[in-house]
Amino acid sequence: MTEPCVRQVLPNVTDFKMFWKEKGSFKYALTSNEFPPVLLEPEEWIFGNDINLLLKELMQFDQNKMTFVQSPFNPKNKNILRPAGLSPWKINHFPEQWNMIVCDAFVPEGHLTCLVTEARGLKDLEGQANPLTDPPLAGEMDKQDVEKAFFILLEKHIEKMGYLLLKPLGKSKYASTREYLLEWEEDEKEAGLL
Repeated sequence: MTEPCVRQVLPNVTDFKMFWKEKGSFKYALTSNEFPPVLLEPEEWIFGNDINLLLKELMQFDQNKMTFVQSPFNPKNKNILRPAGLSPWKINHFPEQWNMIVCDAFVPEGHLTCLVTEARGLKDLEGQANPLTDPPLAGEMDKQDVEKAFFILLEKHIEKMGYLLLKPLGKSKYASTREYLLEWEEDEKEAGLL
């Protein structure tokens, strides 16, 4: 069973190092790269070992009872025209804070773009082939396929959305934090905080 993600406010590098030492290493660490942060508290981090669970925790997926559903732009619905570029899927209870964020996977109100349903050739962070596209899709995507494709595309765009995602490098099992922590420590020294 996959362990849940952990949210923690870590205002300085010593807090981060102490947390990492006490709680153990995680495969992924995510925080905001901008101020004010979106969907996070100032100086808040999310840690986890499963990228999809980490992204869901950021979105507060379970707390807000989000779900992937057929959108009104479903081709089966002949009473409404589908705008170009939108897929027949959306996420109900989508984070309102993301309505102003630019991402290739979605538009405001959680309507998913065609890039999600045409996500051929995408790979996850470990470089594994996307099961949706290898072999190529045949027929329509179901809800689980859309969800997998959405999170693969979201992880590829998360840094463009104003977040910092630390992940394993090479054959490492844990997020690569060394370079980031050295830079953070240097910044704190220059600011007279250490």
